[in-house]
This record gives sequence, structure tokens and C-alpha cells, in this order.
Amino acid sequence: MRLYSSFLQSAVLVSAAFVIVGCSISYSSKSISDSTSSIVSSPSSVSGKSKHYQNEVADYTMAYVKSSQPNANYSTFLKGLSEVAAKEGVTHWEQDSLTYIGIGKGLKKARAEGIAYETYKKNFAQGDDTRMEEIQIGYESED
Repeated sequence: MRLYSSFLQSAVLVSAAFVIVGCSISYSSKSISDSTSSIVSSPSSVSGKSKHYQNEVADYTMAYVKSSQPNANYSTFLKGLSEVAAKEGVTHWEQDSLTYIGIGKGLKKARAEGIAYETYKKNFAQGDDTRMEEIQIGYESED
């Protein structure tokens, strides 16, 4: 009976140790997971690198608009934009507001106005209202 009691105490202690260690590991994993997801999902801040990316998008947009025909191929523009983003290390550029603000700045640099501007804005934003608003913000910005 004494052997059984000793075994039972050991089993309880080992189980308690696993629960404590398990909770600690689980909590640590959660903390790492939380901080990683906040880094990945947070929108780009306008740091020096982000400003550089936005300027690269603006320059690319300006060059594209100045060299394109009235019946421009927008998939070519998007492919080039994807290459600019990759070169700058920006992933998920399609969801990054800096991309569309940069497009707006580029349209302004290209002196796109009136119907031409509205057409580029709608096509570059692929008809998405939020993206069109971001392009407008870039177009109206001072720098």
C-alpha cells in the first residue's frame, strides 16, 4: 500500500509539473504569436523606408502614365508595381495604403487631370472605393 501511495504522489507531482510547464510554453507561444502577427498585420508606418517605397511607387506611376497610350494595359502597370514592391521588400502591397497614396502622388507628378485622372484612378484601384480614396489622398498631398 505504501508503494502505491508513493507512486500516486509521484504521478500527481509529475502531472502538476507538466501542467505548469505546458501553461508556460503555451503562454510563451501565444506571446510570440501575438507579437509576430502585430508586426505582420500592421500597416506600414511612414518611416524612411516606407517613404522611400511610396516615392518609388510615385516615380513608377508617373513614368508609366507619361509613356502609356490612352488604351493602357493596366495589368502591365500592376505587374510593374509588383516588381517595385518586391524590390523594396514590401509584401502584400495590394493591401498597403502606401501603395495607393504613392500612385496618387505619381498621377499628380504626371499632371494627370480631369477625366484622364479619374480613369487612371479607377483602373489603378481596380474600382475599389477605399483604394480610390487613398489615391486621392496621395494626389492632394503637398509633397
